[in-house]
Amino acid sequence: MKKSSILLFILFLTGIMQAQDRTQPKPGNPPVVNIKKPQTFVLPNGLKVMIVENHKLPRVTFNLALDNAPFAEGNKKGTDDLCSSLLGNGSKKIPKDAFNEEIDFLGASINFSSHDAYASSLSKYANRILELMADGSLNPNFTQVEFDKEKAKLIEGLKAEEKSVPAIANRVTDALAFGKNHPAGEYVSEETLKNVTLADVQANYKNYFVPENAYLVIIGDIKYANIKPIVEKLFGKWKKSSTPKLTYAAPINVPFTQINFVDVPNAVQSEISLVNTVNLKMSDPDFFPAVIATNILGGDFNSYLNMNLREKHGWTYGASATIGSGKYVSKLKSASAVRNVVTDSAVVEFIKEIKKIRTEKVSDEVLKNVKAGYIGRFVMQVEKPQAVARYALNIETEGLPANFYENYIKAINAVTAEDVMTAANKYFLLDNTRIVIAGKGSDVISGLETLKIPMLFFDKYGNSIEKPIYKKEIPAGVTAKIVLDNYIKAIGGEKALNEVKTIAMYGTTTIPQAPSPLSFTSKVDTNNKLLVELAMGEMSMMKQVLNEKEGSITQQGRKMKIEGADLAKMKASAVPFEELGFLTKTNVELTGIETIEGSDAYVLKNGVATLYYDAKSGLKVADSEVQDQGGNKITLMTYYKDYRDVKGVKVPFNIVKNVGIELDIKMSDVKINEGVSDADFQ
Repeated sequence: MKKSSILLFILFLTGIMQAQDRTQPKPGNPPVVNIKKPQTFVLPNGLKVMIVENHKLPRVTFNLALDNAPFAEGNKKGTDDLCSSLLGNGSKKIPKDAFNEEIDFLGASINFSSHDAYASSLSKYANRILELMADGSLNPNFTQVEFDKEKAKLIEGLKAEEKSVPAIANRVTDALAFGKNHPAGEYVSEETLKNVTLADVQANYKNYFVPENAYLVIIGDIKYANIKPIVEKLFGKWKKSSTPKLTYAAPINVPFTQINFVDVPNAVQSEISLVNTVNLKMSDPDFFPAVIATNILGGDFNSYLNMNLREKHGWTYGASATIGSGKYVSKLKSASAVRNVVTDSAVVEFIKEIKKIRTEKVSDEVLKNVKAGYIGRFVMQVEKPQAVARYALNIETEGLPANFYENYIKAINAVTAEDVMTAANKYFLLDNTRIVIAGKGSDVISGLETLKIPMLFFDKYGNSIEKPIYKKEIPAGVTAKIVLDNYIKAIGGEKALNEVKTIAMYGTTTIPQAPSPLSFTSKVDTNNKLLVELAMGEMSMMKQVLNEKEGSITQQGRKMKIEGADLAKMKASAVPFEELGFLTKTNVELTGIETIEGSDAYVLKNGVATLYYDAKSGLKVADSEVQDQGGNKITLMTYYKDYRDVKGVKVPFNIVKNVGIELDIKMSDVKINEGVSDADFQ
């Protein structure tokens, strides 16, 4: 089976995948920030209420937040997620549909989770919206039907993430950094979700959705005197209760720098994270130096890491660094996704940039620009109700002085280059850092081993394992021709394949930011004609065509010709079965055996692409090709699954393309020697 041309997908996804250049605001005179202080009162059940009157616009927002300590769920991890999903499905008084219809009718919005609730509306509807928010929060309607539905959705979502390299990397990073028994290190799995019952969700709500650590922040066009009795009436009936008091062992950083490697055979890029745990509180004297240092290292486009890995070397779409802060242990994480071939080099550059910020004073210009950017972002937020609510909550929950945010800009401007270096040495623990890498071991391990950094191996759930065997010896007598012959035989035999003149494939897929699934069409004939199209309903999103005159891509009405090497590749792949042509070529080489989708596969290279054929069934299970995209070389993987018989020929009804995101194309119909005409290729 020929592989569908991937150029189409590369061009379409460029806009989604590429990071946008962002320029820093130029330093100027610091603005004066005045944040209105809330009027407060406390209900007998413990709920703290903060009200900020703001009559500029006829709107009001309500933020109910539960400042509970993190808690682990063990073998029932996912209970709290399900509680969040079920909250907001109406209440015991109002059915789900009627509840949502009234909110829509009033032009309002209400969102619920197991940790908070948020509502926004015109001030003339404020009383009713608060009533609905209180009702949904305090009288949730947990039903078995909705529970089963939400549980099935979560399990389906986990299955979709099973091969997601970023998802695997994030899961293992937290599991190793915090420990799998810690609230920040445990993860949801299909197994833990299956252990959760409706009774568990109800118990979770009863134990943790309580007023002990609850805050209600109201901001907008309301009067304190008017809203206070309404709050007392709606939330006064909330039963006083306390959350369970649990303690966990503090995470310990590793005693020496080490690579923790996770083999993900389908990875087209390596996800690299340099991580150590931190205890940074917003009330700490070095809070601002630490966050400014993190911004310099990897907080914006002009950061050390991004300018090195993206701008200087062109290895990635972006590199970043983030530092957590708050009452509980968090982490410092520097991360990027890079091409497989430069994984080891990227690790070297990460270490280099972290050493730089620890040992070299940041220049006055860089420090001034980073401060200006940080201040600019702060100033843009201070007028937003959500930000004001968050600031009010932070002062209460983080133990901050009442004038913390009035002095915010002053505190940032007071940070010196020496402060940055001191904070970097305190929090960027380079000698106690886990370098977690999720990637294709067969491609990157040999390079990583040259770094002489101790390396430990883990599975995709953070369990320690022995070093996998990445390359296996080819059995005696097996050649590239034998592998190709076995494939051709497995899908129907040479005689049947030669009788195939055209193949038409019809399916659907989804892509990020698209509101609905896209239809997929692929048509090819033996005269090197090709059509690949993605459409949303009747509207063509992209159309790639090759005929006897030219090759072209039309994207949202704009046509571009394909020329040169790209056109040559397109012509070479525009046949029903590439392997028939490989039989007569001398540049097809059998290079080894690798694990693909958990099974051994023979690896063939033809000078342009790498192809993988299952060692037992003979079927082609994947292929890969290196493409140049905007000066960056990226590896594009395609997987072939669910082979079915069509007129005596086996065809994959599921094609998965991994181009930085995963395109899972499921065929609804495949036609051989029908459904194709010359008009398709015009």
